[in-house]
Amino acid sequence: MKKNPIGKYLLQNWYYYVFAFGSMALSVFLDMLAPLVTLHIVDDVLVGHKMELLWKYLAAFLLIGAAKALFQYIKEFLFDVSSVRVASQMRGNLFRHVQRLSVEYFDKNNTGELLARVRDDVDRIWDILGFAGMLILEGLICIMMAMVSMVKLDLPLTLVSVAILPFVAGIAIRLEKELDRVYDAISEENAVMNTVAQENLAGVRTVKSFAREPYEIKKFRKHNQKYCDLNMDQARVLMKYDPAISFLTKLMRVLVLLAGGYGVIHGRITLGVLTAFMEYTSKITWPIENVGWLGNCFASAIASNKKLNKILAEEPQIAEPENPVELSKLPGDLEFHHVDFSLHDTPILQDIDFTLKQGHTLGIMGMTGSGKTTIVNLLERFYDVTDGYICLDGHDIRTLPLRTVRDTSSVVMQDVFLFSDTISENVRLGSRSTMKSEEVHNAVSAACASEFVDHLSDQYETVIGERGMGLSGGQKQRLSIARALAKQAPILVLDDSTSALDMETEYEIQSHLAEKKDVSKIIIAHRISSVQSADEILYLDHGRIAERGTHESLMAQKGLYYSTWEAQYGDYHKAKAALEQALPANA
Repeated sequence: MKKNPIGKYLLQNWYYYVFAFGSMALSVFLDMLAPLVTLHIVDDVLVGHKMELLWKYLAAFLLIGAAKALFQYIKEFLFDVSSVRVASQMRGNLFRHVQRLSVEYFDKNNTGELLARVRDDVDRIWDILGFAGMLILEGLICIMMAMVSMVKLDLPLTLVSVAILPFVAGIAIRLEKELDRVYDAISEENAVMNTVAQENLAGVRTVKSFAREPYEIKKFRKHNQKYCDLNMDQARVLMKYDPAISFLTKLMRVLVLLAGGYGVIHGRITLGVLTAFMEYTSKITWPIENVGWLGNCFASAIASNKKLNKILAEEPQIAEPENPVELSKLPGDLEFHHVDFSLHDTPILQDIDFTLKQGHTLGIMGMTGSGKTTIVNLLERFYDVTDGYICLDGHDIRTLPLRTVRDTSSVVMQDVFLFSDTISENVRLGSRSTMKSEEVHNAVSAACASEFVDHLSDQYETVIGERGMGLSGGQKQRLSIARALAKQAPILVLDDSTSALDMETEYEIQSHLAEKKDVSKIIIAHRISSVQSADEILYLDHGRIAERGTHESLMAQKGLYYSTWEAQYGDYHKAKAALEQALPANA
């Protein structure tokens, strides 16, 4: 199973970590010298009355402090730089992996959870590779160096200190286990809460139009409360163990003071040794007292890494062919050869068979849920066919690179999506680096969008809101059509892309499309006016081709297509015919 390669990221930034670790070790080493200076001040100056040595020891204190401050700065700077770089690389690689996943993965997973993984969980790992990890390493080095120094000063006193550590270690292990369990639940609930918030913000107009604010607030409050309760559980775990750890560290210092004081009174050690020993004791207590917070950071990073590994273990269902057929250009001939498609064991399409030659137009109609949009998804190879095959210019699309397959077609999706960017950048999405401004303007004009774009304050540089907020449904559709036209792909697919347009605007767009003789066109629609001029029309029913032919031949069959025409235009034509008959009689 593919995992989050933290070791790989550390190796890529090893030089930062090596110098940071070296600076940390030197800083701690200098910190271990300070108690020895204190020892000599007490024994030589205060007890021995050698005042002439005081300035030398004070100068040593200043030099140690200055050098320690320098190495501390280098250490923290390098840890920050390295952890930021690792987090950036990790987040970039995770996002790249998510982009590689097939559409089927996003059918089963919501965006709120993915946002939590990409943002919050990477941040947790960032903490442990940066500031929190730095403190853990510094604490371990400090404890080891302090223990060595304490052993050199006095072994019996060291044994008194060490006697407490197994109890602290036992508490720390139990604390880690409980925090790991709690934080795993916190991470999951954070993802759910993100999903609820993201859905409500994205659908704020729907919520308001149905006056659902109280219900949505209640739903968010429920998850927010659960998230709060889980964090309170985490706080309770810390509250349960932190006082015990704090008490043990204080007990250790008291026992050292009692044993050391006894040694000083009986002349076994000097007062300076006891003073230095107490300083070393205080240096090993701060890592122990912070074990709860540092353990929390470590547990959260472990839980977050598990979540990231779960995503990274996902493999795209639609993969690049092992030996792809490389083609310089595809003219746009398309063939669906007896295609079947099932999703989750549910048949969607059955025996779909048609050929679309370059420059021709195919119309597709059918009731909602008949499988019209699925044809587009298969053409784009968002999914693979269950049976049969799809060919572009005689090549099975499963043998072509995915980029080639998707570059060959330009699709206006049924669900229009515009980015929060300028109109110009939205239109040039298909060829952002090479498209000229003139091509953008021509595409906007062909999509009948220039009439409102030219009246905007910044025209083509106007920044539109998220998902096209601020634009009407018809304006968004026209910009999405402009984006598809600007790509200049050999196959143009319009999936119910004129449903929000008036008949005059639709007719004008169709006139522009008719002029593109070298472009193959697939027009999926519910309105007969959108497909009646197509070279061939397919009428789908329950995933099968129920009828096929031209507008005239389908009208003559008086089947499903004819029934649709009657539903859309029958009354109008009957009324018109009656009026025409009535006018001569009145005359």
